[in-house]
Amino acid sequence: MSTLVTCPAPDFTAPAVMGDNSVKEDFSLSSLRGRYVLLFFYPLDFTFVCPSEILAFDRGLPQFEARDCSVVGVSVDSHFTHLAWKKTPVDEGGIGPIGYPLVSDLKKEIARSYGVLHDDAVALRGLFLVDRAGTVRHSLVNDLALGRSVPEAVRILDALRFHERRGDVCPANWTEGEEGMESSQEGVSGYLARHFARA
Repeated sequence: MSTLVTCPAPDFTAPAVMGDNSVKEDFSLSSLRGRYVLLFFYPLDFTFVCPSEILAFDRGLPQFEARDCSVVGVSVDSHFTHLAWKKTPVDEGGIGPIGYPLVSDLKKEIARSYGVLHDDAVALRGLFLVDRAGTVRHSLVNDLALGRSVPEAVRILDALRFHERRGDVCPANWTEGEEGMESSQEGVSGYLARHFARA
């Protein structure tokens, strides 16, 4: 599987259940150009790990929106199934009224274009951060049993925004409010001396 990082994000047009439960038959990734997009794939509606991730991303939605980032979920289910899952209360195995779009990838073309289609059946847990120009800047793919971290997705978005604002690069474990590294040998050496030198 080749990486999409640094490449244009594959565009798509597909039905989606929107945050207000309306169905948009021609939802497209390119309609979000000018904003960051956190695009994540999950295997199936009405399963086990998936609702925990979908609800966690919904709980984190204000953090993404404050950073001018749209969150979009995709699975191989129909938009009818998405809507039924949203209309099912959480304590009955549903996800309730989540606030971001869920895209239907019934033909599995979107998952295939992002390299996350597994056994020609369902999508692996792929996550892609797309910048405002439509370029993939980060990707993460987990096996089916491994849920993703919303705080880590926010951290990566912060790192990208910091790099775009400052030009500095973000070292290991960087978080918002910390210094970056200048893209020069002196900048890197100084940073490493300050943070990793042994006493």
